[in-house]
Amino acid sequence: MNDSDNVRIRSPKVIAEIGCNHRGDPKTAEEMIMVAAQFCKADVVKFQKRSPRECLKPEEFNAPHPNPMHSYGQTYGQHREFLEFDLDTHRRLQEVCRNFRIEYSCSVWDMTSARQIISLAPSFIKVPSACNTWLDLLGLLCDGFGGQIHVSLGMTTLKEEDGLVGFLEKKGRFKDTVLYHCTSGYPVQFDDLYLLEIERLVREFGGRCAAIGFSGHHLGIAADVAAFTLGADWVERHFTLDRTWKGTDHAASLEPDGMRRVARDLHGVARALLPRQADIAQIEQDQRKKLKWDRRGSN
Repeated sequence: MNDSDNVRIRSPKVIAEIGCNHRGDPKTAEEMIMVAAQFCKADVVKFQKRSPRECLKPEEFNAPHPNPMHSYGQTYGQHREFLEFDLDTHRRLQEVCRNFRIEYSCSVWDMTSARQIISLAPSFIKVPSACNTWLDLLGLLCDGFGGQIHVSLGMTTLKEEDGLVGFLEKKGRFKDTVLYHCTSGYPVQFDDLYLLEIERLVREFGGRCAAIGFSGHHLGIAADVAAFTLGADWVERHFTLDRTWKGTDHAASLEPDGMRRVARDLHGVARALLPRQADIAQIEQDQRKKLKWDRRGSN
């Protein structure tokens, strides 16, 4: 019998956030699903759904992209429309996920997109940091969606955090909610990650919500292991096939080998955090007999 028998292992959930890194190409999105599932061994791939004309004011829609070299359209609105998949494409991508035995999910940025993704009935829908104080959107998910509600807390004051938590509790849905610590930058330096916020979220909400997560836009993978150790059971990283592709999110994303190492290391650390079940671990018994001797009483 191993020391770990009958001991619950914390099981990290790894989300490969494809977002819009598919460059508006469904075939690229399908390839990314396959790589995330088969090579990276991620648990979930997550997309984004927006209705640009609903999300943007006319002047925002018609303005040029703030980084023209990364734009897929003449205006910011056209850029966003180019990167959008319609509902039928999302339905097809969800089926591709099923074929590769990886979960499909999506972030929603507006009411129309939320209704569309609700119709696909994924296991969870994500509310991005930019929308987490939009009570109409949260209410739509609370009342019309039976799965988990995942919420990022980037760019959010403690007062705003208390407000959205109170709203979800009043709706009876906080028990189905995963809260993510997040710093909204692309990319984020280590000094700006503030991972101890995860401990605070676990302390304040861990017994009331479904879980705590970490959504990272940083470089490397060391912080993801630290986030899990501090209490984040869900770890989300942006994912790309090539960090040099056009688009502002690619530079803050992991390529396949990086995502593979995140999943590998998180599951390895989960096993390393098992409590010891005896004074002398089973693996040490033979070495104790061979190497350890009692010098008491010798001169």
